Amino acid sequence: MLTIHQSGRDSRPLTRRGALRAAATLGAATTAGLVARPATAQAAAQPAGMPVFRYVRDALALPLHYNRTGEFIFPCIRGVYDKLADPRSRYYLYYAPHENPGGICVAFSDTLEGPFHDYSGNPIIDKYLPTTTVSHVSSPHVTWDATTKQFFCYFHGENFTTRVARSTDGITFTDETPILSTRLVSGTSETSYARVFEHSLPGRGNKYVMVFMGVKNGRRLFYGWSPNGWDGWQFSQQPLVNPEPDGVTDISGPSLVKRNGTTYVAYHGNDGNMRITEVGNAFDKEVHLGVFHSPIASDNGRVAAPSFGTQGGVEFMFYEAGPRLQARICIARAVPA
Repeated sequence: MLTIHQSGRDSRPLTRRGALRAAATLGAATTAGLVARPATAQAAAQPAGMPVFRYVRDALALPLHYNRTGEFIFPCIRGVYDKLADPRSRYYLYYAPHENPGGICVAFSDTLEGPFHDYSGNPIIDKYLPTTTVSHVSSPHVTWDATTKQFFCYFHGENFTTRVARSTDGITFTDETPILSTRLVSGTSETSYARVFEHSLPGRGNKYVMVFMGVKNGRRLFYGWSPNGWDGWQFSQQPLVNPEPDGVTDISGPSLVKRNGTTYVAYHGNDGNMRITEVGNAFDKEVHLGVFHSPIASDNGRVAAPSFGTQGGVEFMFYEAGPRLQARICIARAVPA
C-alpha cells in the first residue's frame, strides 16, 4: 500500500519536421521496416546496431500472489545489488495489470534470465492514493536517484495523469505526487506510459528526461525534462517521435536507448512490431530506422514496451507479449553476433 507523508537514408541528420514532410514519400520503405540507419550500424543485422533478441521464457513464476485480471504490462527491470545493503535479490522487476484496479507490483530474481518470483505484499502501490482514489494505477517505471539514494517510481492513474513516488528500499513507496497531465501538453487527451532516464539536454539545466505517450491526433511520443526527476518538470508541446514515417497510426511504450554515441527511442506500433528511431543527444532529430523486434508465434501478434538490462556482458530485453489487456511479460536474450 502507498502512504503519503504530508509535507538507410544518407548520413545527413533528419529533423522531426523533415521526417513528417518525408512521410508521404517513404511508403514502402517504412512498411518494410527500414527507413534509415546510421553509418556506424550499416553492417549490423539490426537497425542502430541493436542485437537480435531471442525469447528465453515468460518472466513471472506462477502462481502469483496478486493476479486480479490475468494480464500484465510495462515491465521495468532494475539491478539493485549495488544500491541496497540487503536486497531481496539482485534484480527487481516492476510491472502491473492495466485493467481496473491495476496495481504496481514487483518480483525478484538473482539473474536476468529469471524466472521472477512475485512479492507476497503486492501490489506495492494501489488505486487508493493518499489524496485521491483512481480507477486504476499502471505502467510503472523505476529509476534510482543516486543524489538522494532513493528509487523514484513513475506510474499513471488515470490515463491522463502521470505520478511519482519515492522509496529507500524499492518496495515501500511514499510521497506520491502528480507531475504530468494533459493540461501540460496542449491538445492531448492522454499522457501516460512514461519512462524516465538520466540524460542532459543542451541548455535545459536538466539531469533527467521523460519519454511518454500522448494522444494527439493518434498516439505519439513526447518528452519532458527535470533538474532532479522529482519536480520542476517542463514538457515539450511538440512530439518527439511521430507514427506517420513508420507507416502506422499509433506508437507507444517508449524507452531511451544509447548506442553509437547518440540517443534513440525504442517503442512499439499498432502493427505489433517494435521500432527504433534516432532522436540525437539533443532530441533534435527524428531518424526512423525501422523494426528491430517482431513477434514470434508465442507472442500472439504483439511485442511492446521494451525495458533493457545487461548481465555479464549479455543484453536482455523484457517486454509485453500479446494483445492489449491480454499481455504477459517475457524475457529475451541477445543472440551472440
